Amino acid sequence: ALLCLTPPLGTMLRSVLAVLGLVACANAYVAPGAFAPLATPRMGAVSRRPAMALRTSSAVSSVATLRAPIAKSDFVGTTFRVSTEAELDQALNTVKMALKDGQKPVIIGLAADSGCGKSTFMRRVTACFGGEVKLNDIGRETNTLISDMTTVICLDDYHSNDRAGRKVSGLTALNPKENNFDLMYEQVKAIKEGKPISKPIYNHVNGTLDENEEIQPTPIVIFEGLHPFYDDRVNDLMDFRIYVDITPEVKFNWKVQRDVEERGWTVDAVKEQIEQRKPDFDAYIDPQKKKADAIIEVLPTELEKDNKKQLKVNYVQVKGVENFEPSTLFDAGADIEWVPNKDKLSFSAPGLKLFQKQDEWYGKPAQVIGMDGNFDKLDELVYVEKAFSETGSKFFGEVTQKMVEYDGQPGSSDGTGLFQTICSLKVREIYEKIAKVTVPAEEAVAA
Repeated sequence: ALLCLTPPLGTMLRSVLAVLGLVACANAYVAPGAFAPLATPRMGAVSRRPAMALRTSSAVSSVATLRAPIAKSDFVGTTFRVSTEAELDQALNTVKMALKDGQKPVIIGLAADSGCGKSTFMRRVTACFGGEVKLNDIGRETNTLISDMTTVICLDDYHSNDRAGRKVSGLTALNPKENNFDLMYEQVKAIKEGKPISKPIYNHVNGTLDENEEIQPTPIVIFEGLHPFYDDRVNDLMDFRIYVDITPEVKFNWKVQRDVEERGWTVDAVKEQIEQRKPDFDAYIDPQKKKADAIIEVLPTELEKDNKKQLKVNYVQVKGVENFEPSTLFDAGADIEWVPNKDKLSFSAPGLKLFQKQDEWYGKPAQVIGMDGNFDKLDELVYVEKAFSETGSKFFGEVTQKMVEYDGQPGSSDGTGLFQTICSLKVREIYEKIAKVTVPAEEAVAA
């Protein structure tokens, strides 16, 4: 790659090299390449002022390599023209996110209805791979989340019509006729092959289909939305499938919280939309859970009647899935109910219970672990973590650490957050098994 820096950005060269040196030494999935100054003519397309260029070669393994000039020119032929600090950040991020030669992304699918917590869940997943998680920096509305190793693509972007068009057709966005599955398949396939795509954007703010955005493949790409498993061509491209199954009562409460508080809807509008969508949800979205490898079921608590503040959450794990070993409470294969010692884990009335049972998921053997009730203090969750095995964590306490990092987010005090966190760590483990790499994890140091 070739980076062209226009002064005053040229004065930032030492900082750039330092950043890239750290990346190169990080023993992560890719080293960005060796950098050396290049003499170049004026870059008229960027600026009339003199510019400095940086050229990247094949992967390096140490900061010492960065200090040496490049002896040969077998670098990748990619040029970044940079005239602002924002453009520099974007160019460096592109270098960091690049795949190794021959590396293919691992594809994860997440299916759920609107307002079921997909965004929070995906932030938990991406956080397990390190780096800042943020919206794709294109300077306008986007649904795509990116970090150093991950990309999360919202399948709403493959709607065939905008909001006004659906009013004309009389169909909901859940109806397959309102989604472009041919384009979805072509682009998921391209990403899985390690190719960039130019994909549409569905603007949730004003309901329009906006100008395309460019997406570069990263080691992990997650496709989340209404229909990741509906089309068999797309489903077959998934390396792992997750379904979030929310009961209607819980779904209503969650959608009110999101659409009223964040999108300016009224409660009546939320209720009307749910009722309008229910037939299509039952026909096209709900059946996809049969194809899932891991399912998070969110239900009202069974500890107290009419209690709307607490939840019961089942984490259904299908057995025999390639690269996936189900998480276990105490003893794999056993049926268990456990009320934790209240002196070691604080919880309020009506109580808290964890459990494990052996079950079937649409004819496939499954192990279910679950929790009913809320805990009061996140840092005490480490007591519960001791009871689990095969969580995908790299050190004891990582599950609790990840939960604490998302304190205050939806589900942070109940089984929703707990099992989203464990499932996220399992996604990291699946990626490591498929890609045959190790993702570094940093243990927090107690203050």
